Amino acid sequence: MDIKHLQYFIEVSNFNSFSRAADHLFITQPTISKMIKNLETELGVALFDRSRKQLILTDAGLIILEQAKLIDKAFKNLETELDNLTGLKKGHIRIGLPPIFNAHHFLKIVGSFHEKYPGITFQLVEDGSKKIEEDVGKNLLDVGIIVLPTKNELFNHFSFMEEDLKLILHPSHPLAEREEVQLAELANESFILFNKDFVLNDRIILSCNNVGFNPHIISESSQQSFIEEMVSFKLGISLLPESICNNLNKNIKSVKVVNPSISWNLAIIWGKDQYFSYAAKEWLKFTKEQLTKGFQD
Repeated sequence: MDIKHLQYFIEVSNFNSFSRAADHLFITQPTISKMIKNLETELGVALFDRSRKQLILTDAGLIILEQAKLIDKAFKNLETELDNLTGLKKGHIRIGLPPIFNAHHFLKIVGSFHEKYPGITFQLVEDGSKKIEEDVGKNLLDVGIIVLPTKNELFNHFSFMEEDLKLILHPSHPLAEREEVQLAELANESFILFNKDFVLNDRIILSCNNVGFNPHIISESSQQSFIEEMVSFKLGISLLPESICNNLNKNIKSVKVVNPSISWNLAIIWGKDQYFSYAAKEWLKFTKEQLTKGFQD
């Protein structure tokens, strides 16, 4: 038995068909049928019930499929580690980013890393903190940038930015010329917020509740630009991180919010008990050094 026998068995199980599995693997059906037959002979059990119209796994087949997937995963991890030993000449890193995040400095770091290791590719996925946490937990992403707190039993994290949210509103709004606004003064305003995939949504609603009102939310979005557009057309107000407010268009003003101020703390997270490729480890080390250096500068 070799790894190909198990990989072909997994493919036939996935497709419930010898012919479709063969097409997917670009081999002939007799070849894959012979491989599965050899595997059954070596193991001394039937893997599929061929007496029915549809291909069905036997009890033994179900048990062997579970173990075959573990072996296949371990083999792929071995291949990855061997590739890593070539000096990071290739690799792939999956990173989750919140669209509300001012990613200029962060992407500059990614660019510097790519210059150092040009063979490593990146997949950048925009989503809210909740979805990013979920995808890191499912190993669909290697790392993600989220708003703390996080699930410390599941993730390691590196905190790199903390800042306050500011009120954004149209320049003609009565509060636009104020130096600061108390949160309770927004009780009668119409709020435009990020949707429920974003931790900021929860943070803002909870803060409003703590000063005695439930915000009147007229719209939720996953796009920062759409929120800004709605504010610029006098449809409502919003609260955005200070770094975002530094780059608003002329039709929007930002004002400090107090009693209480609302802050967010950004961090990079990665799974505690998941396989972490050497490329991802090196990227994380590089990024932490660059972010720390940026704070010191």
